Amino acid sequence: MRTTARRAGQAVKKAAKKAGRMQASPTPAEPEPLDPKAERRRRLLASNLTELAIEFRTDKWGVHKYTPHYERHLQHLRGESFTLLELGIGGYKKRRKSGASMKMWRWFFPKARIVGLDIEDKSWLTRGHIHTYLGDQTDPEVLTRIIDEQGAPLVVIDDGSHIPAHVRESFRILFPLLPDGAIYCIEDTQTSYWPAWGGQLDPRAPGTSMDLVKDLVDGLNHEEFLLEGYEPTYTDQWVRAVHCYHNLVIIEKGDNREGTNRDNVAHELYGASELPDDSDGSADA
Repeated sequence: MRTTARRAGQAVKKAAKKAGRMQASPTPAEPEPLDPKAERRRRLLASNLTELAIEFRTDKWGVHKYTPHYERHLQHLRGESFTLLELGIGGYKKRRKSGASMKMWRWFFPKARIVGLDIEDKSWLTRGHIHTYLGDQTDPEVLTRIIDEQGAPLVVIDDGSHIPAHVRESFRILFPLLPDGAIYCIEDTQTSYWPAWGGQLDPRAPGTSMDLVKDLVDGLNHEEFLLEGYEPTYTDQWVRAVHCYHNLVIIEKGDNREGTNRDNVAHELYGASELPDDSDGSADA
């Protein structure tokens, strides 16, 4: 009986195999190697701004520590289509290193138009999302032409000459042309304190980049001024926030006309507090 059963089983297996119902287990196919370009693109698009700065060797991380601040203020734009304008492209000694920060911005903002302005020809960098212009950062004509051709930038990065007079003039020209919600960034504000760069030894000296920034901070509270006949400036009304970091200032554009209760409370101190007695001369006049 066992022999007969064994033979019957063998006959069934033979028939099943013949019918193709008993196939050998297929050997797993080896995964296809990833395309190096596709893998690099995937890696760069997933990188944070500091990782991109290291990848493209821009001094926005390393010499400076700007990238964490930029990411905090610009992360919300990463998937948006807009124009970013950077004043100053850099890389004057080695062509291969030129445009490092523009390449960083190009991968952090894959849908954005990245525009650079420099006093030296960098046209060989123009490709895809990157566009370059030759000109001076204080030239109204070239700045207006950029906006006409590329659209008003939602982000401006001033990494140009760092000479305070140039920084102030670029801001004066560009800021009124920016849309509501724009972000204007000024790098390397330490030159405000360096005479060789057009700055001043006295931190309170007028005419420096940081003097401009301090005026903007005061302007945030322009509705509280008690100066008779004071007329709010454009920046008083349209600078919504000023963020100051080590050598970096980030300015937000927006409506700064919130209203005030100045007329009701500014002329009489109320509550239990008393003004300090400065009769000993310790307080400033």
